[in-house]
Amino acid sequence: MRVAIIDDERLARNELRRLLDAHPEVDVVAEAACVADGLHAIRHMAPDLVFLDIQMPDGSGFDLLAALEQAPAVIFTTAHDQFALKAFDANALDYLLKPIEAPRLAQALQKRSRDAEPKPPKPNDGKVFMQDGERCWFVDLEQIVLFESEGNYTRVYFDNNRPLLLRSLSQLEERLDPQHFMRINRRHIVNLRFVREVGPSPAGGLVLLLEGGLNVDMSRRRAVEFKQLKRL
Repeated sequence: MRVAIIDDERLARNELRRLLDAHPEVDVVAEAACVADGLHAIRHMAPDLVFLDIQMPDGSGFDLLAALEQAPAVIFTTAHDQFALKAFDANALDYLLKPIEAPRLAQALQKRSRDAEPKPPKPNDGKVFMQDGERCWFVDLEQIVLFESEGNYTRVYFDNNRPLLLRSLSQLEERLDPQHFMRINRRHIVNLRFVREVGPSPAGGLVLLLEGGLNVDMSRRRAVEFKQLKRL
């Protein structure tokens, strides 16, 4: 298991590395002391798991995750338990309070090992991290119903949430599985798993009724592709 440690406190990094030495399956491939260096380490070393401090001089661990194209598995580390609830709202893998205790670390690693059991690969495997005000989410791409362009941002629809993501629709489209996600017009990408009904639109395209009661128009050109895909 390839691990990165991102924490502005050198002593905290050293202590965590010492504790991880007791786990031969763990290989610490990167360390960083700030958000900027942490981003560089994750992008270049591609760790399986990141131990991530929440408060750092140039931003927060949440800021770091929001800047990544794809969020890695994360165990938050913090000396402040008031951040724990926020971390779990983000569906983080786990969190550890400092000073970190060896049994608690072992428990978190065991949980990671269970979650990382081999599964059939999918082109759109992965999670996206979003922050909207005080709320944060880790969301599996396959759980997202609809992406809607709002300039340089994209509004993401899942469950009853609609946060904005600082990504353009074109950037997101590049990493989505075309077997399950389709660009239906200039502003929308839909998850085809959540299409419940299809009907004609006055403009000659189609109207898709999505799970949750969302209605979106499909352009005439995309409607031809959709009918071929679905053999309508």
